[in-house]
Amino acid sequence: MRINVLQHTPNEGPGSILDWAQARGHQTFVYHPYQFGHLPTADQTDLLVILGGPMSPNDDLSWIKQERVLIQQLLEQGKPMFGACYGAQQITKTLGYPVSKAPAKEVGWAPVYRQSKIIPGLPEKLLALHWHEEMFEVPKEADWLFSSDAVKNQGFVMNHRIVGLQFHFEPQADNVREMVVNDFPYIKGSVLDQSVDDILNTPVPKENKQTMFKILDYITEII
Repeated sequence: MRINVLQHTPNEGPGSILDWAQARGHQTFVYHPYQFGHLPTADQTDLLVILGGPMSPNDDLSWIKQERVLIQQLLEQGKPMFGACYGAQQITKTLGYPVSKAPAKEVGWAPVYRQSKIIPGLPEKLLALHWHEEMFEVPKEADWLFSSDAVKNQGFVMNHRIVGLQFHFEPQADNVREMVVNDFPYIKGSVLDQSVDDILNTPVPKENKQTMFKILDYITEII
């Protein structure tokens, strides 16, 4: 399987998604469209991973619009996709749903609560890393998957092929440090009221990587 990853800022990489790909024997190709402007084609893509970033799907940038062309093609072909934060928003925007300001800016660690049992084996509650102030609308075509105390729309699953999460399960300890040391000014104004040290000193739960594996296994399962 060829996994194409769309990365949108240097400090938000694929994290444990790479571990999953290596464990399952897949090849991973990481694209940086914000810098180089290149995207894979739908025919080159067996699984598309769309990562987070500081931009918004509402921004008037040509490469953001081109990403949605690719997403639409993959939707039509029934190929699996996983979106984190901005990536999940891009999927819902492609489906015709709005991306808007969330009721609260969430930056830091906070619990998320499972709302559907459609993906087997997911825990009822997990501690996730949040880094956002916009949110998607859960598509009518999808099942609501996660919520948090501050923002209801935190995750969705659609057609056994697509999962979008407003938060992050993929970062490991090194990834969290990279996010924080480079983007620490963004922490200001978060409803979670956590300091740089609070975020850095919170261990990444081992369940997050396990959950990431279960989600990716689910959307790539032969059905």
